[in-house]
Amino acid sequence: MSEETMASYNKELEASFRKIEEGDILEGTVIGVTESEVILDLKSYAEGIIRLEDYTDEPDFSIKHDVTVGDTISATVIRTDDGNGNILLSRKLANDVLAWDKLQKYMEDGTNLTVQIKGVVNKGVIAYVEGIRGFIPASRLALEYTENLEDWLLKEIQVRVITADPEQKRLVLSAREILKEKAEEERKARISNVEVGLVTEGTVETLKDYGAFVRLGNGLSGLVHVSQISDKRIKHPKAVLTEGDTVKVKVIGIKDGKISLSMKALNEAAAEEVQEETVEIPKAENISTSLGSLLKGIQF
Repeated sequence: MSEETMASYNKELEASFRKIEEGDILEGTVIGVTESEVILDLKSYAEGIIRLEDYTDEPDFSIKHDVTVGDTISATVIRTDDGNGNILLSRKLANDVLAWDKLQKYMEDGTNLTVQIKGVVNKGVIAYVEGIRGFIPASRLALEYTENLEDWLLKEIQVRVITADPEQKRLVLSAREILKEKAEEERKARISNVEVGLVTEGTVETLKDYGAFVRLGNGLSGLVHVSQISDKRIKHPKAVLTEGDTVKVKVIGIKDGKISLSMKALNEAAAEEVQEETVEIPKAENISTSLGSLLKGIQF
């Protein structure tokens, strides 16, 4: 036997005889699952047992379906002997210590977590993370406020931890930040396909003192600065535009994800075209020569 193997064996042997006391948190590997309990290999003198009622408070939880042989589980010792020579454990008690540490780490790191909506309550829904009951406010389920929360029941969504308070047992989750980031990435991808010089139609969304925001479609909007609305000097966009108007605009700039538009540029372009198409008036000598040619040969 190699030195490394011998050292590992001695370590396991020492652990198997370590004195275990109530309140200790032990880690074990699932070696058996029944309808009512989980059996753990603790690498100790006895096996560990976690009863269903000591595993989780999560509703609709099924040991047979949600726990797999080979899983690693941490649990707190309730009794060192359950009467059958096994160590009785509680995953719920261990979670009160360990899960909150994980949740706070998730919050600090901005970790994306996939959860299933398990319940609907006043002004939000319920989901569980690390066995802890978390609340998702209706305002943080989607980019827009959600009215019918029942539609979300049993759906899987991605969330982040925004509040993890072990003292108050308060866990708040949110999907909104993730959705906003994805929407912004998609918007940037769409903007990358827009070129300066593009002429298109849009709908006036809002009017501000400094200009008009025009919806271009495909989730994009641009600003027509007040100086780019008309050839004439105007004090406010409402002097020319009304929300809901369909307008023709030209893309004159793209910077930092913002699109600058102009209506004035189209008017200037149209004026240039008219000027180019103006008929040239013949010179005076050409007119005289032509008239002479016409009268030549006519006798008076």
